[in-house]
Amino acid sequence: MAAYYVSTPIYYVNDAPHLGHAYTTVAGDVLTRWHRQRGEDVWYLTGTDEHGQKVMRTAEANGVSPQEWCDKLVEEAWKPLWQHLQIANDDFIRTTEPRHTRRVQEFVQDLYDKGEIYKGSYTGPYCVGCEEFKTPGELLEGDLCPIHKRPVEWLQEDNYFFKLSEYGPRLLEHYERHPDFIQPASARNEVVQFVKQGLQDLSISRSTFDWGVPVPWDDKHVIYVWVDALLNYVTAVGYGSDPERFERIWPANVHLVGKDILRFHAVIWPAMLMAQGLPLPGKVFANGWLMVGGEKMSKSNLTGISPHQLTDHFGVDAYRYYFLRAIPFGQDGSFSWEDFTARYTSELANDFGNLASRVAAMVGKYFGGVLPSAEGDYHIAQALAETAAEADRAIGDELDFAGGLGRIFDFVKQVNGYLSEQEPWKVAKDASPEGQARLAEILYTAAESLRAVAVLLNPVMPTTCAKLWASLGAEPHLGPLAEQRVLDAGRWGQLPAGAAVTKGEILFPRLEGQ
Repeated sequence: MAAYYVSTPIYYVNDAPHLGHAYTTVAGDVLTRWHRQRGEDVWYLTGTDEHGQKVMRTAEANGVSPQEWCDKLVEEAWKPLWQHLQIANDDFIRTTEPRHTRRVQEFVQDLYDKGEIYKGSYTGPYCVGCEEFKTPGELLEGDLCPIHKRPVEWLQEDNYFFKLSEYGPRLLEHYERHPDFIQPASARNEVVQFVKQGLQDLSISRSTFDWGVPVPWDDKHVIYVWVDALLNYVTAVGYGSDPERFERIWPANVHLVGKDILRFHAVIWPAMLMAQGLPLPGKVFANGWLMVGGEKMSKSNLTGISPHQLTDHFGVDAYRYYFLRAIPFGQDGSFSWEDFTARYTSELANDFGNLASRVAAMVGKYFGGVLPSAEGDYHIAQALAETAAEADRAIGDELDFAGGLGRIFDFVKQVNGYLSEQEPWKVAKDASPEGQARLAEILYTAAESLRAVAVLLNPVMPTTCAKLWASLGAEPHLGPLAEQRVLDAGRWGQLPAGAAVTKGEILFPRLEGQ
């Protein structure tokens, strides 16, 4: 069975990770956890981009070699953060690893041997922050990079060039035949217009510094960092080293990228693959920028916020939930402490957490902590089936995390409303068999709803949902939570009578200072 393969960008190690990096990585983690719970064979790749001028200069400014700088940042900042945020990546690729650099040289040598690369000279603007050759028309007044708002450098170098200009028609044909290749639609339109204006050949080497992968036929040059970086998606899964594994995993189903690196992934990368005769990825999905005070979040703009600042206050699961719920994936979104606090309190603590505690408390009080036998409410069962199907389509297929989570939380509100209408605390006063049967139906309905919610939210909030799964006494009867299928989550009546329901710890404690 072919793997469902998702990649994040590999991140520059010129500094520690900030919220923007974590936003994309958490999204990929939720997407791949979702597909694992569909029962699919999944491969999730992230990693670090360690070559290029920007990394070299940062290392020099800190008085260490580029390799020492990369090793320190990866081991002390990047990998620990992904562990902290419970990122379940299958591999972590570093572009300084021999398994990558050797394959990069082979790939570029192949293109050179095929006549796809020639020697020429480049004169023009270059942004070291983007590690990108710019056109004068892209620059802001004062020759500033439109992304970093800093002056570009003017290069004059003899470099090697890839014949990118010849691939414009083939790229446009691919976009036409595969309308979902670039998402969202706004990103697709931007790329199509860019390619229609005509492509320039791409300088694929640099000769004024040596921190990079040497060009195999000319060691006075290093391979342009973006050519090196893009190849991580194939070198990590066996290109040139393990044909069987490569065949099983490649092509990627989804490349997750920030919109500022969209052209590299939607123009240069597919052209490189076409030149080598390799299959193209299924989808390049560009998420928007996280904004703080109207500025893109980055260290250079002094708006970088450490994810730890938020997880220390709200917890890891709430952090994972918030950004995917609050910002439609693919659009820019503003972060604020106030909005995070409001959603934590209303959606997580009051709606979800309170429902879990109320149900466990009432099953404990009225049925001695043993789930009673009942069929449950038909309307809630119907709503659950619809919720599970819609959430699966939104999150699993469309990467509409905000829409899918919104649908699940609408269902949580519906179950809360059901309890308020049915008033089980009043029904409990009726000791007749009919009254007790009615009480059993109400509480079974709520508990079975929570069983499904635990399954549907597990890819997003694994620690919280594990606590809920334990509180419902589900595992002895249904097995581990991670093995529950999202496609089956909406099938009513799975939590059996007799399950031991216990009141565990509060899922979302009151925030400090509230």
